Amino acid sequence: MAAESSPSLYSEARETSGVVSSTNLLQGGGPIGMANPARSSFALKTSISLDSGFGNDEEVKMQLAAQQRKKAKKKKNPILINVSATRYQVVREVGEQYGTLTSKEDDLNCYLFWSDAVIQSEKVADLKPYQRVNHFPGMGEICRKDCLARNMMKMVKAHPDSYSFVPKTWILPGDYTALQNYALELKKKRKHKTFIVKPANGAMGHGICLYRSAEKIPQLEHMVVQEYIDKPYLIDGYKFDLRVYILMTSCDPLRIFLFNDGLVRMSTEPYSPPTEGNIDQLYMHLTNYSINKKNDNFDRTEDISAGSKRSLQYLKDMLRKEDVDVNTLWKNIADILVKTILVAEPHVLHNYRMCRSGQIGDSVCFEILGFDIMLDRKLRPWLIEINRAPSYNTDTALDYNIKYALLNDTFRLLNMKLSDKRKGMAAQKAETQKRLMRPSRRSETDMTDFDRRKANIEKRKEELRAKLAQVRKENAKEDYENRNIGHFQRIFPPVDKAKKELYERLLSDAFQLLLSGSGKASSWKKDVAGLFPSKLQENTILDMLEQCDLEAEDNGKASRGPKPLSSMPTIANDRPEEDFASTPKEGSDVDAEEPTRPSHTASSAIRPSRSAQRPRSARPMSSTRRVPTGQKSRSLTRPTSSKGMQRSSSHQTLTESFSTELRARQEESTCKTLDALNEMKIKFPGKTDEEAKDILDQIMEHWKYHKPRIASYWLVKLDSIKRRKVIDIVRTNVKAVLQRTWKCSDVESIRIYRIVSKVFNRLLWSHGQGLWNCFSSAGDSWETMFSKSSDNVTPLEMSCCRRVVQLCRDCLLIVYQFAAESRSNPTVSRSAAAGLERTMTPHSRGTPIRSLGPTNPWSRSGSTMDGIVPVSQKMSRLYPGAGGERA
Repeated sequence: MAAESSPSLYSEARETSGVVSSTNLLQGGGPIGMANPARSSFALKTSISLDSGFGNDEEVKMQLAAQQRKKAKKKKNPILINVSATRYQVVREVGEQYGTLTSKEDDLNCYLFWSDAVIQSEKVADLKPYQRVNHFPGMGEICRKDCLARNMMKMVKAHPDSYSFVPKTWILPGDYTALQNYALELKKKRKHKTFIVKPANGAMGHGICLYRSAEKIPQLEHMVVQEYIDKPYLIDGYKFDLRVYILMTSCDPLRIFLFNDGLVRMSTEPYSPPTEGNIDQLYMHLTNYSINKKNDNFDRTEDISAGSKRSLQYLKDMLRKEDVDVNTLWKNIADILVKTILVAEPHVLHNYRMCRSGQIGDSVCFEILGFDIMLDRKLRPWLIEINRAPSYNTDTALDYNIKYALLNDTFRLLNMKLSDKRKGMAAQKAETQKRLMRPSRRSETDMTDFDRRKANIEKRKEELRAKLAQVRKENAKEDYENRNIGHFQRIFPPVDKAKKELYERLLSDAFQLLLSGSGKASSWKKDVAGLFPSKLQENTILDMLEQCDLEAEDNGKASRGPKPLSSMPTIANDRPEEDFASTPKEGSDVDAEEPTRPSHTASSAIRPSRSAQRPRSARPMSSTRRVPTGQKSRSLTRPTSSKGMQRSSSHQTLTESFSTELRARQEESTCKTLDALNEMKIKFPGKTDEEAKDILDQIMEHWKYHKPRIASYWLVKLDSIKRRKVIDIVRTNVKAVLQRTWKCSDVESIRIYRIVSKVFNRLLWSHGQGLWNCFSSAGDSWETMFSKSSDNVTPLEMSCCRRVVQLCRDCLLIVYQFAAESRSNPTVSRSAAAGLERTMTPHSRGTPIRSLGPTNPWSRSGSTMDGIVPVSQKMSRLYPGAGGERA
């Protein structure tokens, strides 16, 4: 927006007359570069047709009618904007850029209702999901002077440091005694303060007066008394205040935008500290435009550096010339605005949810608020008052340019589309059908353990799906805002983590303090976290859904019968101690080939059955009352025998000792696995270990050069099959290590292998994006999938996973470098490709790893174990030059 061109645009629009009105010219040419070629061409054709003199009036009318029909045909379903409740012409002009204006008060099909007055809650409740209105219910809690003072005083008591930007305030007549006591304290200290008295619900400076002594203030009804800021910052000797605009697009979740321009409203008499002689000179002490414009000294010049009304950009430039840190000042003002909105949020959210109970979709309300900020001589900002219906009068070119840009960016951020109506109504209909067709809930006493677990899993999956849809919607909305933010900047939710924690704490206290008397604090305080963006990322929720599917699958397997246990067969009642190592009885699901002794591969999740934990004497006796499964009961008429108690104690001690030994062996095997993984490293075909290490170091040293090339190779050039083959290099060798350390050929039953398999799948997530994320500064995103998992991963198991991820990273770098050298040297011999058999080698003080079978899976020429494919077979298709072939 060029300041020099603003007056010419404004005067040109005002002075235009004739067939085409000034409004049409403004809509066609548009201020601040908002051109509309279609509208301009229509105005030009109309002028030529009327002035050329060809044809009669009927032909002209027919031509105009044809043009209007053609225009209406292009716009079959216009976005209707109801402007019947506004008197501002600039609102109508901006509205025509985004839809068709209508003045019917009872038009219920409009997409947007713009009103200069407060909207009744009933009208907000009647809005359809696709409609918008420019006011929030409950915003009067900070826009009325008495309500603002009352709410601010509560927050000042709880957080005096955070809310020190409000002058001391008293609400009459309730605080009249406190005001007089404060005046007595000032008198004892021989200090003099000036007080300003305002009507509680006044506007435009009506009814404002100043007092040099609080003792002279009458005890009036509905009045607010504030300490007067008698040492303000001056511009050319004149007092001023700032009109700062914010846009609140939603209250659930809360989103606030700050407009980067505004108005500097100056008084029209040179300022002097208040005395008994000048205390009645309102043109000196008040900065309200509605008051000062009546003064003959009001300067209406078009010069932005000399008028009585200037822009915020001018003030910023002036302060920069005086070596003032404008960025810090602007951040302090933004902080004041957010903290003030946090005070109103509990009331606004409560009223909005009462109006829109059970409704879904985006917020139907938005609001532009005008904050009046004053700077003292130390450039400390103070909050004076808030206007929920700021004036959009355009008496000057400066007013027009700033307010047009404000409204234009606001309409753009609203993102009204023709499809909103269809989508909103469809979503509302689907929600209604879902509510009506919801199946009746079964009593928990009638549900089996399997059904109860299944219901819990389904409920959690439904919650996660809803959360996933919400996160995706928030991400799409944020992306649109970032691309169409215009002159706004988003100040809530904040980007800074420290500010976010502070605002969350202030908001929680605001709910507790401001709603405590109404009994709503307990029900609303838990929703504070929902006002901030979701902390869960999309990939994390997908992992949690995958975990739910695995739990559902395990639950289904458990319902079909007990899983074969190779480590601990079922223990029958009254069995002697030596039977723990015996073979299970006939009819059990344990395979005959399973070992009869406890195996070291048992997972920590495997626990003895309840029959093993509870002897026969402790079983529930027959009774008419149904005892839930898994609960112990005891006969009320016959005490338990001492023999049975001894037997129970013996079995319990034996079970605990066995579990302790099992956990110790598992931990020992996991430690051996970690040591073996740490000894493993990626080997470059045809190069020594030192040379392979140097290659990895050089790639990381010149990471800025290699990063785009590795990304292109991994994410673009390799398809999903080849990416999986790269990961399988590490997977196959890790599997061999587990077979050796755990002395078990069936690694599928080992807990650490199941955990590592989840990591491998995570690295291949989103077409290889999971592994690529591990190269970023905020890597290790795979670790988040264990945060909500039902299995508790031990630190030792997490260390194994981290080592596996590091091996996968190194493997990708080696594969990338080998492919690059193969492209530069097409005549790669088969010996280099055959060397891929030893892509991963153990690094263990020169001692080779011995396999379980007759051959060593790590050897160069020996045959492989069953189920282990040589690395060369997996990788021969990944390299363009390997084996004499080109990709």
